[in-house]
Amino acid sequence: MLTYPLDGRGDEPLYRYLYDCIRHDIVAGALAPETKLPSKRAFARNMGVSTITVENAYSQLVAEGYIYSAPQKGFYVADAPKLLEDSHLRMHPIDVGRLPHPEDVRSRFAVEPPPSSDQHLLVDFSSNQTDPDNFPFSTWARLMRRVIAEDRDVLMANSPAGGILELRQAICDHLHEFRGMSVAPEQVIVGAGTEYLYGLLLQLLGRDGVYAVEDPGYSKISKVYEGNGVVCRHIPLDAQGIGIASLAESGADIVHISPSHHYPTGIAMPISRRYELMAWAASSASRYIIEDDYDSEFRLAGRPIPSLQSIDGAGKVIYLNTFTKSLASTIRISYLVLPPALLERFDREMGFYACTVSNFEQCTLARFITQGYFEKHINRMRRHYRMLRDELLASIEASPLASKVTITEEGAGLHFLMRIDTGMPDEVLVRRARAQGVRISCLSDYQHHPDGRGEHVLVVNYSGIPAGSVEEAVACLARACGCPTR
Repeated sequence: MLTYPLDGRGDEPLYRYLYDCIRHDIVAGALAPETKLPSKRAFARNMGVSTITVENAYSQLVAEGYIYSAPQKGFYVADAPKLLEDSHLRMHPIDVGRLPHPEDVRSRFAVEPPPSSDQHLLVDFSSNQTDPDNFPFSTWARLMRRVIAEDRDVLMANSPAGGILELRQAICDHLHEFRGMSVAPEQVIVGAGTEYLYGLLLQLLGRDGVYAVEDPGYSKISKVYEGNGVVCRHIPLDAQGIGIASLAESGADIVHISPSHHYPTGIAMPISRRYELMAWAASSASRYIIEDDYDSEFRLAGRPIPSLQSIDGAGKVIYLNTFTKSLASTIRISYLVLPPALLERFDREMGFYACTVSNFEQCTLARFITQGYFEKHINRMRRHYRMLRDELLASIEASPLASKVTITEEGAGLHFLMRIDTGMPDEVLVRRARAQGVRISCLSDYQHHPDGRGEHVLVVNYSGIPAGSVEEAVACLARACGCPTR
């Protein structure tokens, strides 16, 4: 029977400790592929812990692809590919949660149709703009007043190309605490929005390479690349994320992906596919992976999926994130984490640039993070979004839509998919919903090469739904789908 000593866990939660131990044994090879794990009840009895503790540990391992569940049979170790012989590609068996501190290291949003002024819009399920009531205006204003009073020298100094050190250090500490990443502040490049950072990366990596994006995917990414005159390939997804064989055949040098929560399908790339992707990148000096971690703070079921950057030993992952999802869509502050080789190139070739985010905002955000307000805000918003999602799902279940729809991917991020049993083409469904005051988008809208699988599947963004409008919005959507009114 699988057994681990509990006296070595320290203050770590029990489920996290069991998760760490099992994951360590899988990575180290002590638990071979297809090994059957003990049942939750048997493992709990043997360890002297509750069944829910084991269930939480198993659930996180399943979410990350280390193990899988076979119906009526139990849990088994996933058949992840063997790590390459090159030591820089190995995921070393370190104890997650005890990573070195950064000091020792030295959303994407849905495509929104043009606004219409001739019809009242009750709710917009295609957009994830922040409800004004959810932004911490009073805290932000108080911190900005303190910044103006106390940081005048910093405010009037020219910011380095990557941003002020205080904010970059605060971002490093946040990434270490919440994403298990150990990076130095020098690796962080702050910029005014992700679109601006895409442009920086094009200059850094070159416009003569071939760039690959996910299909379906967030269309603005490919539009930015194509608008800059680079060759852009759309790589189809399978159940585990971007297809490696198709990626290799495309001739791509750079691939832009969202492995922890793909938009719009919601796919979380399992560990086996991540290793395959890392192997693809390591096979050529010109290959890099842009990891878009746009809504990592809002996984509503289980712990956040570890970032691809946190297992990158070859310096092939460029990490990209933004505060527009966690704070507000109008907070145009995003950042890159560059691997060392690219950081040297950035400093040498692009260090003359001025940071595009004002020092006033950078200093305020740095205090917002370091003084604990950002963590409190994230925790508060997780509770809010979980309640909002549950209210929306309950309203759908209680409506005439219940017999016509199937909900998937509701556990992660701030959107879910809703397949509708209808014969109406997507464009008709969108038009009928708009006539009812509801704006929607469909999975087919995000497909570069339509294959029929995205038909009749709505991408339901719920973060910006106004308070008290859920029930009416669902009723309007039901009427648009041709459901009989009660």
